[in-house]
Amino acid sequence: MELQALKSTLDEIRARFDKDVERFSNLETGQTATMDAVLCMELIALAATAVTPRAASVLDIGCGAGNYTLKILDRISPLDCTLLDLSRPMLDRAVQRIRPRTTGRITPIQSDMLSADFGVENFDIVLATSTLHHLRDDLEWDTLFRKVHAALRPGGSFWIFDLIIHEVALDALMRERYGRYLAGLKGGGPEGDAYRNHVFAYIEQEDSPRPLLWQIGRMQAAGFKNPEILHKNACFAAFGAVK
Repeated sequence: MELQALKSTLDEIRARFDKDVERFSNLETGQTATMDAVLCMELIALAATAVTPRAASVLDIGCGAGNYTLKILDRISPLDCTLLDLSRPMLDRAVQRIRPRTTGRITPIQSDMLSADFGVENFDIVLATSTLHHLRDDLEWDTLFRKVHAALRPGGSFWIFDLIIHEVALDALMRERYGRYLAGLKGGGPEGDAYRNHVFAYIEQEDSPRPLLWQIGRMQAAGFKNPEILHKNACFAAFGAVK
């Protein structure tokens, strides 16, 4: 059986996130299972607004409850905000939180990222955080990177924070390090072990992460330039590039 057939379907992923809106609505604690989430949210907002200081529009792919767009709006406002997510409850919460923060247009789109039409030269900043790991084969990754490149205006920037994998020996090392982090969130012991195993189980079922430098190479092949790695810690990295 192919790897793709073993992974969660889009409907299964949507159902999981439909039930998790409250957790993802908290800027400080919503993604504790993701190492350095708060730091990387801040770094991406700083980098995006430094590289694209005159931005007028942002596309947030897999926006969840809108945390990353809110961080951008702390620095540049007003912005037209296009919010894309599989989950309607997530989109509704994102719109609710973002509407008071900008006088620009807010366009929510319930869709998967490969089916959605991003258009051509519509955005100054594109965000994709904790979402690209749902892509499966090489063609899906290449398609997404080309779509984002086309959707950006010249000089626009694309920023990613996501789960990554490594060469086999290093992957085992980084996975073990991440496992210790997860167990520590629950104070260690049996409860910590159970939580670590729970997170690893849904990663195995739902996610298809790729190596950091592999992703950067695919971005460059799609036309992006000046790639930058903002932060890397074990199985997570924040990075981006410019059109």
